[in-house]
Amino acid sequence: MKELEAQTDTLGYFPLSLIEGLELQPLLFSLFLSMYVITVLGNLLIVLAVTFDSYLHTPMYFFLANLSFTDICFSTATIPRMLANLQTQNQSITYAGCLTQLCFVLIFGALENFLLGVMAYDRYVTICHPLTCTVIMNIRLCGLLFLLSLFTRIMNALFHGLMVLQLSFSPDPEIPYFFCEVLQVIEVACSDALLNNIFSYFAAIILCGLPLSGIIFSYIQIASSILRMPSAGGKYKAFSTCGSHLSVISLFYGTGLGTYVSAASTYSSRKTAVASVMYSVVTPMMNPFIYSLRNRDVKGAYRKIF
Repeated sequence: MKELEAQTDTLGYFPLSLIEGLELQPLLFSLFLSMYVITVLGNLLIVLAVTFDSYLHTPMYFFLANLSFTDICFSTATIPRMLANLQTQNQSITYAGCLTQLCFVLIFGALENFLLGVMAYDRYVTICHPLTCTVIMNIRLCGLLFLLSLFTRIMNALFHGLMVLQLSFSPDPEIPYFFCEVLQVIEVACSDALLNNIFSYFAAIILCGLPLSGIIFSYIQIASSILRMPSAGGKYKAFSTCGSHLSVISLFYGTGLGTYVSAASTYSSRKTAVASVMYSVVTPMMNPFIYSLRNRDVKGAYRKIF
């Protein structure tokens, strides 16, 4: 278990609380290294496909490429450190390293929320307003939305980091995650963290709640529009364009909700760590498979690349 030693500037955490013995660490190292390589290569293929295939230069695939890039960054912020800990059998992280990881996790986790929300809105515009979709959602507007979202996520992460700097910690706190997550770090603080908790929940409502509300609104409108279509073929075609996105949304929010419910409802570090692995390792790895297997345009772009 990772330990936080205030005297030596080391913040510790559980890399994987399901590790019971040293004999499992080589197996887990190989498993998570393979998952990380698959995640990076799979998402990188989508980025390359969208970049080099002019047919995919549309708002939907612009956001898909940025979602894949975000998944690469999110995985890189968490998994390599865990792999190093498994390899060296040293379950500790410096205080500065923990704050850095915390900020990157906040940036790319919140950015994924935004991308899923704006992709749902793009589907809504395409299906419900097909004649004006190219005017409402153009590439320039999409780029500005992405840059604005990235800026707000960076500011949010910096504020969180500055507020965590004001907290004090005991010599050996333990975090039941394999990476530094802001609510878990706040929970092990010795000093009063009321303001940190208030800001964390407020930021979560704004940066995560608003995109989720947009997703729900968009798909209610999409479902209503599809039900009004006269032909079964039209209904199937409209729904099939949303299938991949709905699968990714279900995976992302399902594992994310499971992680926080597990952390809040159980005292088992093992269960909490397993839930965090599903959220931060499995989800980024599965996204490229979902979009590749269910999308003819992406598969066509792969054939062109190879």
